[in-house]
Amino acid sequence: MKTLQIATAQFENRSGDKAYNLSVIHSLARQAAGEGADVIAFHECSVTGYTFARHLDKEQMLDLAEFIPDGPSIQALTGIARELNIVILAGLFEKDAEDRLYKAYVCVDKNGLVAKYRKLHPFINPHLTPGDRYVVFDLLGWKCGILICYDNNVIENVRATTLLGADIIFMPHVTMCTPSTRPGAGFVDPALWERRHEDPTSLRQEFDGLKGRAWLMKWLPARAYDNAIYAVFSNPIGMDDDQLKNGCSMILDPFGDVIAECRKLDNDIAIATVIPEKLQQAGGYRYKKARRPELYRDVIGQAHASEQKVVWMKNS
Repeated sequence: MKTLQIATAQFENRSGDKAYNLSVIHSLARQAAGEGADVIAFHECSVTGYTFARHLDKEQMLDLAEFIPDGPSIQALTGIARELNIVILAGLFEKDAEDRLYKAYVCVDKNGLVAKYRKLHPFINPHLTPGDRYVVFDLLGWKCGILICYDNNVIENVRATTLLGADIIFMPHVTMCTPSTRPGAGFVDPALWERRHEDPTSLRQEFDGLKGRAWLMKWLPARAYDNAIYAVFSNPIGMDDDQLKNGCSMILDPFGDVIAECRKLDNDIAIATVIPEKLQQAGGYRYKKARRPELYRDVIGQAHASEQKVVWMKNS
């Protein structure tokens, strides 16, 4: 494996405005390519917008969703990748020939679709069908996986993707700044975003506190550390429908250390150098080698009725 330059991005998307969102993806991808990045990753539903989908009925969702790989957004992403000679990962809603709907995330290069993943634990709209498989794919000599937002909170998903060979896991999100049963959680007042230039301190305090980054840092480094993987976390900043999001897109190495992070109160990218040596230097590599699956194979694999609740979503 060779050294890679990977960019993670954050931007304020517009609900349902694919043309605008693709224009921002194009601009940030151009910036990343100009700074030497081989790959750039965007957030969950970065092409379509996300939170507004909770208001849509099935026909509206079908109008918003696209076929993959033949839909216009995949063709647009491929065109950007070809123009800039950069690999792009981005998210959108997908539909199939039977009108099933999925939360999808794609990887494209100059030749077209490299990989597609469907979220295993969708919840933003009741008409979404859960994905049914992990995805690991080759990218520029590296083995990569994808897990979308909630999928990463179920730790078995991260370990399974790692055991299938992933050295890098792309983790696109739309997260933080929502109510929860955990202390300190809650929405952030959109007025603070409107006044971010006059009063960045108050907004940064909310974004970096327990509503945002401080919560993220309780678990995200552990996913990278325990599995000895590079974690590429991407998240929007600004208004997503009626909810304010705090960005903090970042890349963590197999030691669980943040090696690049977006810190602007604006659209931004951050680029990290990903090197193969860390994959075996990290403690998680040794701990994976020391596993004794005969002790817990039947425990982890026992029958279980999945129950998914999201506090801020009514009737979830």
